[in-house]
Amino acid sequence: MSLATRPAPVIDNWNRTFWDACRERRLVLQRCTATGRCFFPPGPVSPFTGRPDWEWVTASGRGELWSFVVFHQKYFDGMKDELPYPVAMVKLEEGPYLLTNLDGMTAAEARIGMRLAVRFPGGPGDFLLPQFGPEA
Repeated sequence: MSLATRPAPVIDNWNRTFWDACRERRLVLQRCTATGRCFFPPGPVSPFTGRPDWEWVTASGRGELWSFVVFHQKYFDGMKDELPYPVAMVKLEEGPYLLTNLDGMTAAEARIGMRLAVRFPGGPGDFLLPQFGPEA
């Protein structure tokens, strides 16, 4: 598997801080200042209030495997050598869900509800893609 051949994320005004933090091996989320609730993906307003009152916070990087599927079809040329591969939905401790891949484990080892922690094993170009593996 080579994370270097994966598609690069598309950067915009709202997700740039997220990807910059990933380069530093940190997971960050936006937090609504009115409700204290975190949200993802990044956006211009809080989904809880519809207002632009939010701040960036460093997440714990921990969560649980909420769901996963195994892709057997090639959707991206840069990932064809990884087939089949799991795509996981992780429920972060802070509340939001993050669509990601599993690192350091196979789909056969994955169990719904298992504790996971973020890892930054690599990515295309100068990106580090957040992935999740078993919590130590």
